[in-house]
Amino acid sequence: MTLSKHRVAVVTGASRGLGRAIALRLATEGCSLALTARDSAALESVVTEAKQLGTKDAIALPADLSLPDAPGEVIKHVIRHFGHIDILINNAGDTQRGDFLELSDDLHLSGFALKYHATVRFCRAAWESLEASKGCIVNISGIGAQTPDPLFSIGGPVNSALINFSKAISKRPGAPRVNVVCPGHIETDRLTHRINTFAVQNGISRTEAKQRLQNRLGLDAYGKPEDIASMVGYLCSPEAGYITGSTFIVDGGATPGI
Repeated sequence: MTLSKHRVAVVTGASRGLGRAIALRLATEGCSLALTARDSAALESVVTEAKQLGTKDAIALPADLSLPDAPGEVIKHVIRHFGHIDILINNAGDTQRGDFLELSDDLHLSGFALKYHATVRFCRAAWESLEASKGCIVNISGIGAQTPDPLFSIGGPVNSALINFSKAISKRPGAPRVNVVCPGHIETDRLTHRINTFAVQNGISRTEAKQRLQNRLGLDAYGKPEDIASMVGYLCSPEAGYITGSTFIVDGGATPGI
């Protein structure tokens, strides 16, 4: 599987975790990269790693993507620098876990602002260039979309909305390919925080908490960011040329439904 050596990819939330892994995977395929997130220092570090792995051109575009104008400004900068866009990976966004009675309106609104509305705005801003290049979009959702959880009443609806939105825009005449990846329990900062919280709540060590939570989730192992990056890399490749409007669950079998 090899991507074109001249493809330009935009990756949001690229400073760490899944976004970093996806950016580095695309770098190994020779893609030029535009990476965006809030943390400028972390982005520059990923840019350095990407260049070491084979990308000829990579730029960091720090931005608060929850702001309405930010996605459009990022895309304008990318077009000015590279001339076009072939790949858009919408990965930015995190949502607060907790009992819905304790989650404020502001937390709901901020969850949608960064993960859902930013995705919509990036797709809108990049659409013309992606149509022209016959490119592709991969939106990163999550398994909360398929399995409602009383402690994930913001993230679940946001993830479900992303899938619905992605399917809808994939049906526009002349659309670029649009697909969704739903990661499961992946070893990122977010999972680390969840394990640490579980340890404190139960008065146990972090090592025991990690294993107990894994058992509770019915997993043989937690996933790695590279597991998600591999799926995204495939969906951006010519081998996936006939795949659009689809959702791919990468969760080690955690999702109980079909």
